[in-house]
Amino acid sequence: MVEKTYREINEKIQSGEAVVLTAEEMIEFVESNGTAKAVEEIDVVTTGTFGAMCSSGAFLNFGHSDPPIKMDNVFLNGVEAYHGGAAVDCYIGVTKMSEQQPFEYGGGHVIEDLLLGKSIELIAEGYGTDCYPRTHIKTTITLDDLNQAILCNPRNAYQRYVCATNSTNRTLYTYMGKLFPEHGNA
Repeated sequence: MVEKTYREINEKIQSGEAVVLTAEEMIEFVESNGTAKAVEEIDVVTTGTFGAMCSSGAFLNFGHSDPPIKMDNVFLNGVEAYHGGAAVDCYIGVTKMSEQQPFEYGGGHVIEDLLLGKSIELIAEGYGTDCYPRTHIKTTITLDDLNQAILCNPRNAYQRYVCATNSTNRTLYTYMGKLFPEHGNA
């Protein structure tokens, strides 16, 4: 069997000569050509996900109201968003659950609703200052109303990141999210 070192593979990647397949393509290649040929010809198999993960979320900038508010407590469709940035910025994490609908609705659903063009209820409170006199706002917004919306998936850049699946016959609620029965998701 052919042996390849990390150095050799990295050199091929740097020179643009590496043969790279997705996991799905690799399955087809092995079925058609066999394992030995795959080891000989394929240098890299991509297996990562770019789906939402436990650290994923979106930075949102709402723009200023009239009169302006320096948002402190922010809720989007009943899901608490983190505010610690500028006056009208927040970060909505995909795994943050709604207090009214835990395990059924959360930050990932808020982001999905925004992407689908749905209206989202924004409720925010502030402590009030001379330049930000407003202390409460309740309104609806859509993605088109936002100054900025930036999806962020920091863990998609990790190497050797683990994945979870559920082999039981019941749904499991874990820190990695909802895992459906019988390997229904990963």
